Amino acid sequence: MGKFSEIDQQMRDAMFWSSAHDEQIGGDHYRSKSIQPWTYMESIMSEAEFTGYLWGNVIKYMSRWQDKGGVQDLEKANHYLLKLIQHAS
Repeated sequence: MGKFSEIDQQMRDAMFWSSAHDEQIGGDHYRSKSIQPWTYMESIMSEAEFTGYLWGNVIKYMSRWQDKGGVQDLEKANHYLLKLIQHAS
């Protein structure tokens, strides 16, 4: 099973597979769209570009949370990190 034992995989699934796609932090402005922006972006970007987009947003929200968005920025960083984990798996 690679890096993860079966139990580790089950824990990982329980923690992360609620799917970043199914949630939105800070409103619902993307949920009303017929396609989520990151779904569209993933379809037109290369693997490296989309990974960079996700990683860049993690860095952005982690870098500014104390000065701008507080806990909500930490939640957004976590949301992008979850999507990055799901994308990389």
